[in-house]
Amino acid sequence: MQTVLVAGGAGFIGSHLCKSLISEGYKVICVDNLITGDKGNIVEFLNNSNFNFIEQDITNPLKIDEKIDYIFHLASPASPNKKSPKSYINYPIETLLVNSQGTHLLLELAKQKQSKFLFASTSEVYGNPEVSPQKEEYFGNVNPNGVRSVYDESKRFGEAITMSYVRSLGLDARIIRIFNTYGPRMQKDDGRAVSEFIIQALSNSPLTVYGDGKQTRSFCYVDDMVLGIKKAMFTDGTRGEVINLGNPDEKTILELGEIIKKLSSSTSEFVFEPLPEDDPKIRKPDISKAKRLLDWEPKVDIEEGLEKTIQYFKSVI
Repeated sequence: MQTVLVAGGAGFIGSHLCKSLISEGYKVICVDNLITGDKGNIVEFLNNSNFNFIEQDITNPLKIDEKIDYIFHLASPASPNKKSPKSYINYPIETLLVNSQGTHLLLELAKQKQSKFLFASTSEVYGNPEVSPQKEEYFGNVNPNGVRSVYDESKRFGEAITMSYVRSLGLDARIIRIFNTYGPRMQKDDGRAVSEFIIQALSNSPLTVYGDGKQTRSFCYVDDMVLGIKKAMFTDGTRGEVINLGNPDEKTILELGEIIKKLSSSTSEFVFEPLPEDDPKIRKPDISKAKRLLDWEPKVDIEEGLEKTIQYFKSVI
C-alpha cells in the first residue's frame, strides 16, 4: 500500500482529496494546524486504519518515520475576504510562512523520502491579468506589496522554490494553479462569493456584490478539481510542469448571483459595496495544457454543482 501525505488535508479541497485517496486504497497522512481547516471535514475518516491525522503547523519540521510515496501541499489560507475570520488577509504572516518556510520543509521531506511532490499554487499568481484567458506562460500583473500580496507573492515564491528543487536537485515535483473552486464543505464564513451568496439567498437577505458585479470568475466543482489534482500527481510526464486547473466557463459575479437566486428560490435583491483593493477584474483559465497532459477537463456544469452545494448549506445552517 502506498502512503500519501496531504498538507492542509482538513481544508475544503484537501478533505475531499483525502476522501478520494482513501477510497482508492492509499494510506493517507493528513497534516493540518486547523487555522482555516476544520476537523469536522475529516471526522468520518478518523477511525479508518488507513488514515492518520497530525495536528501540526508545517512551518515546523514533520517527524514521520515511514516511507511517503507522494506529498500534496495544499496548506494555506485561501480566502481573500477580510470580513472572513479565516482569510489570508487576517493571517498575513502565517500565509507568508506556510507558502515559503512550509513549502521548503515539505520539499526537504520529499527529498529525504524520495517522494513525488505537488505544490498547489493559485490563479492569484496572475494578479489582475491583462490577458484572457490566462495561460501558464503568462507572468501576471501582481501588486507585490498590496493587501493581497501575502497570498499572491508567497504562492509565487512557493512555485520558485519548487522549481529550484526540480532543476537543482532532480526532485519529481509539479505545480498546479487552482482557479475558483466550490462545493460541499466550503466554510460558511469564508467570505467567498459562492458561499456568501448561498447563505444570503437561503435567508432571503440581500446578496452582497463588490464593485459593479461585472468582474468575472470561473467556477470549478470540487469533484472535478480533485480529479485534476490527482491526475497532475499520478500522470507520467508531469515532472517540472505548471498546470492550470479550473473551469473555463466564465461568469460575472452578477450572473453567479442570479443562478443561485433561481436555484434557491430566493427573493433576495443585490446590494453593492466598494470593490476590495487589487481585486482582479477577470479570471478565466486556459486549460489546454491540462487537456493535453492529463486528459482532464471539468464535467460538472455550474447549475448541477451549485444545486449540490446549496443542498449542503441547507444541512449545515
